[in-house]
Amino acid sequence: MMLAGALCLVLAGIAALHAYWGLGGRWPGHDEAGLADRVIGKTSGGRMPPPAACFAVAVAILAGVSLIALVSFRDLQGPSKLLVQLAYGVFTAVFLLRGMAGYVPAIWRRSAGTAFVRLNTRYYSPLCLLLGAGLIANLAGR
Repeated sequence: MMLAGALCLVLAGIAALHAYWGLGGRWPGHDEAGLADRVIGKTSGGRMPPPAACFAVAVAILAGVSLIALVSFRDLQGPSKLLVQLAYGVFTAVFLLRGMAGYVPAIWRRSAGTAFVRLNTRYYSPLCLLLGAGLIANLAGR
């Protein structure tokens, strides 16, 4: 239960950060170009994605938090159990693939020279891999 709670807290924080960006927040940058340089890499004109995209990511992550809660705290049976486990598997795969992608230089070539590349290798990708591993361990513990 502690692992599920920790996963939910971390992911809810990440979702809140995406919603904050959707509302116009600029941390960890000081302006839009600085934020894009740190969290996306090279973009057209140093711009962040539109607010709707940030909110969509936040909602997707919160949907994943719901999946964690369903898998961890409910005794699902039948087709609903299979559907939730399938969605949970897709959610887990997204984090694992995103984490692994951080170590494929060709994927990030366009962003070479940005703060994002350094931050991605040092923080973002390891966090994604850790979350993916945590999601696997959480499911295995059920």
